[in-house]
Amino acid sequence: MNRFYVIGLDDNMRQYFPPEVLEIISSHRVFSGGVRHHEIVRSLLPEKADWIDIKVPLDEVFDRYRSYDGRESIVVFASGDPLFFGFAVTIQNRLPDAQIRLYPSFNTLQLLAQNLLMPYHDMRIVSLTGRPWHEFDRALIESASKIGVLTDREHTPTTIARRMLEYGYDNYTMFVGERLGNTERQSIRQFSIQAAAMNNFVHPNCLILRKERDGHSRKFGLPDSAFEHLNGREKMITKMPIRLLSLSMLDLINRERFWDIGFCTGSVSIEAKLLFPHLHITSFEIREEGRKLMTENCHRRGYNRRFLIGGFISVGGSGCNLYRRTWREISGDPYGSFQKDERERCHRLQLRIRRKQSAFRGSGPPNRSSDIRPNPYHD
Repeated sequence: MNRFYVIGLDDNMRQYFPPEVLEIISSHRVFSGGVRHHEIVRSLLPEKADWIDIKVPLDEVFDRYRSYDGRESIVVFASGDPLFFGFAVTIQNRLPDAQIRLYPSFNTLQLLAQNLLMPYHDMRIVSLTGRPWHEFDRALIESASKIGVLTDREHTPTTIARRMLEYGYDNYTMFVGERLGNTERQSIRQFSIQAAAMNNFVHPNCLILRKERDGHSRKFGLPDSAFEHLNGREKMITKMPIRLLSLSMLDLINRERFWDIGFCTGSVSIEAKLLFPHLHITSFEIREEGRKLMTENCHRRGYNRRFLIGGFISVGGSGCNLYRRTWREISGDPYGSFQKDERERCHRLQLRIRRKQSAFRGSGPPNRSSDIRPNPYHD
């Protein structure tokens, strides 16, 4: 069984460690951490110390750890609080039986809030360190009043600010902390979102967003006029009552992923995301025009989303061919084996849906199944 001492650091080259931690360092031989951590503690390590760099791929790092299983404890240096999106969590996930003794420091968002004298008990925390944008987008859609963001070299304060401006979230003030804990090089600055998008920042850094005014409104049901339509055709959209009724039947509050196949204007995807911001939504459309429509309508409603045009999944053809091809992709059935009776059931279902839609619009329903012209491009 592996044994670890995990010690939290800030960015100060002259760290203060209590006597207990100094004793742990002096009495052990195997140490691990990032390049920056090695620079900070190098002078404290024993002469014949064995250092394991924490770098990707992590499989190699943990293979080294396992080689000491039961023989020697490993002293790991990590940033801030190692249980706050930190390396102690990675150890727990990869070596669930490992014994861990923890000596945390303040995490960077705590240091930033403390320097700003900003209460942070109500702060929404988002980590973009090696992670996608999903939780950050969710916090903006839900109009969080205060958002603490852990950054990396890709998700910098500049790229974050530019993303916010692209989707209309200029209603926040950004506070950026650089090299927090470093007594000589620490910097804390305040920006409008527009100013942050024009600046460069020193890594490592983190930021806090404070909402100054309300931004995009989240209505229960968007009017059809809120969307750009395909070639100006107002009927080429799933109408608001149908959108809301359909989404209400899917128990999306308890779901994680949602596929919108044939999104056209994107109204169903956008409505779903604004009502259920936790969802991971992927939308598919075969028409190239859908790219511009989805982009425009996402900008109008203030959120970024993932959509695919054409390839990846075979969303081509029409009618049941669309369902057959989609089923083939997600089921692993190479033949997409919709039997004749299944195709007939599919057409009957389409007929029932069209009748309900026609009745809602006040026009008479079609009388024959041959009247149906299934169109996979309706969203």
